[in-house]
Amino acid sequence: MFGLPKPVWLLGWVSLATDAASEAIYPLLPFFLTQVLSAGAITLGIVEGAAEAANSVLKIVSGRAADRSRAKRPLVLAGYAVSSAVRPLIGLATTWTQVFTVRVLDRVGKGVRSAPRDAMLASWADPSTRGKVYGFHRGMDHLGAVIGPSLATVFLILYPGQYRTLFALTIIPGAIAVALIFFVPEREKSPSYPASEVSRTSDDGKIHPLPRRFYWFMGVLALFMLGNSTDAFLLLKLTQAAGSVRFVPLMWAALHVVKAAVSLIGGSWSDRIGRRAVIAIGWLVYAIVYGGFAISTTLPALLTWFMVYGFYFGFAEGTEKALVADLAPASRRGTAFGIYNAVSGFGALTASVIFGVIWRAYGAGSAFALGAGLALAATLMLFAVVPRSTARDSSV
Repeated sequence: MFGLPKPVWLLGWVSLATDAASEAIYPLLPFFLTQVLSAGAITLGIVEGAAEAANSVLKIVSGRAADRSRAKRPLVLAGYAVSSAVRPLIGLATTWTQVFTVRVLDRVGKGVRSAPRDAMLASWADPSTRGKVYGFHRGMDHLGAVIGPSLATVFLILYPGQYRTLFALTIIPGAIAVALIFFVPEREKSPSYPASEVSRTSDDGKIHPLPRRFYWFMGVLALFMLGNSTDAFLLLKLTQAAGSVRFVPLMWAALHVVKAAVSLIGGSWSDRIGRRAVIAIGWLVYAIVYGGFAISTTLPALLTWFMVYGFYFGFAEGTEKALVADLAPASRRGTAFGIYNAVSGFGALTASVIFGVIWRAYGAGSAFALGAGLALAATLMLFAVVPRSTARDSSV
């Protein structure tokens, strides 16, 4: 189906099950921290930012380890296993520091698995299908984020206030994800790459340097990420506007319907018209949405912006990864994805802490406006330093 290899589908199902578990918890976390555990906006930023920073450090380490070993699957398995084991423990937390510990350990698992998994996905794609492969994977990831919050909403309607029980039940999809990894082969046995791609990316035993253009892209991405704070702040404003947390997981699920629908389209589109253009569209959507959150106060308006937000993910996420695979030689893709994810994670830490401070000092509108401004600046820089890249010109 979709002309994708079986291993790509299997890793897609792994991500679907994992996100069904994690996203059943995530939209409830701002409420759980601020209302149940009496934490504030700055604490929320610290918890989410530090969790992302922890996984970012490990993404660099695991990416380098993946480049030095032909066996990437053990790292992927270990990462998913750690997250699946610790995630349900949030149900036992009685202080925000305990939530902090669980979230960090959960993200440690993500840090271990992400770069090796993305490198494995690259081995089952050629330059003309990378956008589709990564777009499909992000789409499955987002589909899991539809299923998890939807089930969480049904559970809370049937059992109001039973957050801790809900968190504990996430061990079930987590276990399914870990079991599926055993069916994923280490690499495609007979890659159907064009001859030019084989000669350019074959494993010749050498460690090739990452090109200058890759680092230019990382610099622009870092600027964008400075305004890309945790989505927990969006959920917090939605919760405040709604006056209740009951249907927030359903709003979160609806967002991921948009993400899932647009991801494959965005990735495939980037294979045809170029990565830079599609990423720029996604970043512009981000700027517009954050601008909307800065000036809107009613629930219908905020919910509309929230749904539009899904287009940013659909256009940017998979395409950014496809561009990383385009720019990096095969022998350094694990490292390249590690650096990419680290830039994203450390940016999320910095952005989330700054966002929380500005929210407290000047209000939510100022914090969202800053994010919009940085996204616009990064989009302009993207066109200045990143060349146009298409499936026919993937060696940039």
